[in-house]
Amino acid sequence: MTIRTINHAFILLIAIIALSACNPNTSGRQLTKFSGLTMGTSWSVKVVDLPKTVDQSTVDSSIRKTLAEINRSMSTYDPQSELSQFNSSSSTDWFTASDALVEVIATAIEVSKLTDGAFDVTVGPLVNLWGFGPPGARSKAPDENEIESARARTGYTNMEVRQTPAAIRKQLPGLYVDLSAIAKGYAVDRIADLLEQQGIENYLVEIGGELRGKGQNESDTSWCVGIERPSATERGLYAAVEIDGASLATSGDYRNYFEQDGQRYSHTINPVTGRPVTHRLASVTAVTASAMSADALATALMVLGPEDGYALAEREDIAAFFIVKADKGFTNKASSAFLQYQTHHSC
Repeated sequence: MTIRTINHAFILLIAIIALSACNPNTSGRQLTKFSGLTMGTSWSVKVVDLPKTVDQSTVDSSIRKTLAEINRSMSTYDPQSELSQFNSSSSTDWFTASDALVEVIATAIEVSKLTDGAFDVTVGPLVNLWGFGPPGARSKAPDENEIESARARTGYTNMEVRQTPAAIRKQLPGLYVDLSAIAKGYAVDRIADLLEQQGIENYLVEIGGELRGKGQNESDTSWCVGIERPSATERGLYAAVEIDGASLATSGDYRNYFEQDGQRYSHTINPVTGRPVTHRLASVTAVTASAMSADALATALMVLGPEDGYALAEREDIAAFFIVKADKGFTNKASSAFLQYQTHHSC
């Protein structure tokens, strides 16, 4: 894995269990699987009844080519990527960018505005400072001066995009963009679109826990997706949803963190304070039409916390499921829009 957009611990943090229904396949439908590594994590694609006119090896190579292109554009772990070149430049002039990079950053800015900055891809200097980016981990919290210095280099309002000709621009020379909370979702959308262009109607695409599903699985039922119990010490299924023509992403604080003097510092950084979140929200799952939007919104809701995040989900009609730490175990609550996806049978 030479190119990464997020580290492996973060992948484990937000990973959810993506499974087709566990009933035995008695429908006679054919399941074809593709898988590999990308963005520092794994990816998988499940296709039911691959059209006879579509060559399996062609699908596989097309998926890998698309993922490689996205990596070359959006990785912060590859110093030669398009994004890394932008980040390393101190110029405040327009930077010629690919349509894909412009699309992702434009969407990120929209989500930033919607969430009053709870989601902010310019949070990179703070992510790196707290030890959750390419520079590597740390075991001691940064001091106040370090935090304020990093905060001075952030702010989505200091970022501009231009559609034609495609370009991006920073208003601060030290601005640093980290797309780890949106690029995987974008990649899921791209792969799903690629499949549909080839006439594939039944599929489940998953990259590091972000998913998009359409049609039915090999058992003639909707794709069933499990939401993981947000525990650092045990794995298990907490809830399940069914998706058809929808995307799902989960963000949480229970695996990627470090401890100092008995205090846990989560990888989820609040862009406003410059510090890890301290509320009791353990994980949040968002379901939207676009995996890119679900990816970004799950992060934003995780930053906002159980009260403010839930209020935003209700106000904006976002399908979201919140798992909150309790004195013993967890409690949960779902936004009104989420109820249509929830199922009471396990995957």
